[in-house]
Amino acid sequence: MKQSAFPFPGPRPNRILGRSGNILQLLRDPLGVMGRLFESYGPLAALVAGGRTHFYSPLPDCPGTVFACGTEQMRQVVTQPDLFHHYAASGRLYPPGDDVSPRRRALKHWGAGLFAVNGEEHRRHRRLMLPALHKQRIAGYLPVMVEETQRMLDRWRPDTRRDVQADMVGLTMAIVLRSLFGAGGGETARRIGHALEESLQVLFKPATTFLPFDLPGLPYHRFINLAEEIDGEMRRLIAQKRAEGAAGEDMLGMLLAAHDEGGARFTEEELLANVMLLFSAGHETTANALTWALFLLSQHPAALAALFDELDGALHDGAPDLEQLPALPLLEGVIHESMRLLPPVPWIPRVVARPVELGGYLCPAGTELLFSIYHTHHLPELYPEPQRFEPQRWLGIRPAPYEYVPFSAGSRTCIGAGFAMLEMKVVLAMILQRFRLELVPGWRVDRSVTATLTPKGGLPVIVREQDRQWGRGPAALRGNIREMVAL
Repeated sequence: MKQSAFPFPGPRPNRILGRSGNILQLLRDPLGVMGRLFESYGPLAALVAGGRTHFYSPLPDCPGTVFACGTEQMRQVVTQPDLFHHYAASGRLYPPGDDVSPRRRALKHWGAGLFAVNGEEHRRHRRLMLPALHKQRIAGYLPVMVEETQRMLDRWRPDTRRDVQADMVGLTMAIVLRSLFGAGGGETARRIGHALEESLQVLFKPATTFLPFDLPGLPYHRFINLAEEIDGEMRRLIAQKRAEGAAGEDMLGMLLAAHDEGGARFTEEELLANVMLLFSAGHETTANALTWALFLLSQHPAALAALFDELDGALHDGAPDLEQLPALPLLEGVIHESMRLLPPVPWIPRVVARPVELGGYLCPAGTELLFSIYHTHHLPELYPEPQRFEPQRWLGIRPAPYEYVPFSAGSRTCIGAGFAMLEMKVVLAMILQRFRLELVPGWRVDRSVTATLTPKGGLPVIVREQDRQWGRGPAALRGNIREMVAL
């Protein structure tokens, strides 16, 4: 075992800006930086040799930043949750116990809830949330998914241009609004959704990291304003649901009624954070997964034709029901392959709770560890020709638990994975039977990586009637998407 203060191999500090320069490069292109480090140093690599970088961890003592990929590293991290802790997405912008300013307290709930608790507290939160996302309960949301998808498709007009990414965000937001809040929420909930989207972009701006000061004109000031807005609006929605006096069949009603064996319920702050988490995670990541799946299908006419034949043979222009979904293996394969190639959540962060051996190195307590789902999914020893979009491969493989992890794994597997998979199947099946999408010629497709992976600047397409003219879809592509997918 290699022992030193911070033993992981990595590059030297940036010549001009020092370690801040390395962090700035990471913020600009996380996947590119990680990929170069893995090529140079192997599956465990430091952002800077010797450590002393601080990117995500809310703890004041952070020895350094380490990137990891591969099944063994994933297995070790997800099977030992008491050794590898998870914190709120706002990370060190809101250190634990910092309740001095009411404005900063609003940050406490941003990207928190189930994400930001560990140990027994995490297990308690998960137990209270599971009934709202139980398999039988998820089946009850299917009519909402169908109705909202149909409503979106009725607005589309053949031979017009649309930003399919924006449409997928709007659709998944509408679905989660009704599933989470029932008939309530309306415009208030939509304002929350748009504020959450903006806050995610602001959070990963370099100026937010390097200038965390609550001063007008700075991104950090805007981030706190957005957090305050979201906090206040969410409190009003919860109060409105309580005033209705009935638990209801929606997720919020179930969370309000949830209690453990001893009768303990979520506190007001816990409820607020978890409702916000379900709302944000319930539409952003699924929208990204749908966008990338539609993009990949538009560029691979043979895969699109095969999937259409499967859908047409089983559904005959209708929306799928629960009994029909098992008869659509290629639809599931397309979703799996899309999330393998372009995972909507490309990396997951952890903080080492106490010294632990990791890949032959003694990893000091407080080290922030960023595990790359994206690079693990692109390992050729796991997936031959890993940059090729091959949905058919999923008809004959069943990856081991730590080889395919779009929803993470272990005790922190995404609690909404079943909801998301059902939603993606319904939406794709309904879109593809009715329309064929052509990427706007000459559009540059670049990655934008924050906590999620999205196409930078959206994904404009021309909507066509479903005419089965598969060969007319692919376009000559520009942008760094060509580094990620063989096109």
